[in-house]
Order: sequence, then structure tokens, then C-alpha cells
Amino acid sequence: MVINLQKGQRISLTKEAPQLQQLMCGLGWDVATKKGGFLSGLFSQNNGNFDLDASVICISENKKVKHEKDVVYFGNLRHYSSAIMHQGDNLTGEGNGDDEQIMINLALLPEYIYKIAIVVNIYDPFNRQQDFAQINNAFIRLVNLTNQKEIVRYTLSGAEYTGQTAMIMAELTRNGKDWEMDAKGEGLRVKDLAAVVNLYNQTNS
Repeated sequence: MVINLQKGQRISLTKEAPQLQQLMCGLGWDVATKKGGFLSGLFSQNNGNFDLDASVICISENKKVKHEKDVVYFGNLRHYSSAIMHQGDNLTGEGNGDDEQIMINLALLPEYIYKIAIVVNIYDPFNRQQDFAQINNAFIRLVNLTNQKEIVRYTLSGAEYTGQTAMIMAELTRNGKDWEMDAKGEGLRVKDLAAVVNLYNQTNS
């Protein structure tokens, strides 16, 4: 049975799937539409150019991002360790199911990586006047690739994220030999992914 998390909840992935090694992280979203009213022109203009990007930020034991190579995104699809493989950028978000997928092999992750932040950010949000209030049905799900079973899913609504241009969807944290997932749903108002990485380094979170 798939576990549906709420914002702020945490589960042990290892407990739910004891032999877990290889994960598929699927992320999806829909662009909201509105008819009439003040925002109708904004939505109709921006729907075709609404580009969300999923990324993974690898955080070291001292709670810092050691190097740019520890950020996996559309411009760096493969972590140097081969533990994380981004399947590519979906420019439109159209279609059912996952809009972007990221493969994670926990067994291959270097020991210094103790946390993985899974982030979705809007491309060029300020110039396009776009934020997560214009996104519906954003979700993240984790699938055990060994048996193709979905372990956990976390869905959120964009209504509470007015003005937010990036989202820390979830964090996977190493706890000894175990891995835990936190449903974060933490909205941020930042220009781009680099700003999210800087926030991790500045706040020591």
C-alpha cells in the first residue's frame, strides 16, 4: 500500500522497503487555468511558457553543499558517482503521470552525502511573473525500482504558495544505515536554483 504523506511528516524508507537500494523519484504538476477576472490574461499568456525544473541537491555531513557537482539538474544530469541520474527536462509539464524523473541508487551514494534535497523551481519566474500559486496538483512519489512498487507519495496544492518561486518538495536523510523521507513542501522566493543552493549553505539547515 502506498503511503500518502502530509506536509511535515517523516517516514523510514528502509522500514517500508527493507532491501531498498534503487529509487525512482517522480515529480509532476499541472498549470492552473482561470477564466475571466483580473488574472485571466496573465494565465493565458504564461501557460505555454511555464517551465518547472526538478533538481537534486546533495548535502554533506557538515550540512553544506561541497561542490557544484553535487547539484543534479537539467544542466548536469548525472552525479559524478553515478548514484543520481536525471532523466531530462520536461519544458511543458503536459501529459499525465510524472513530468520529470530522477533515478537514485542509495548504495552508490558517497558516504559524505547525508541528505538529498529534492527541489522544483520555476525557470525565470520574476520576468514571467509566475509563482507556485499558479500550479495545481504538484506531487512527488518514490518508487522501489527492484519491484516497481510505489512506496510513498506527497501531494500539495499551490494555493498557499503565492509569491513562492521554488519548492523544497522533500528531503531524504541518511540515519545510520537507514534512509528517511521528510515531506517538506517548503516554498521559497528565489531567482533560480543557485539561490536555493546558497540558502542551504547560508542557513546550515
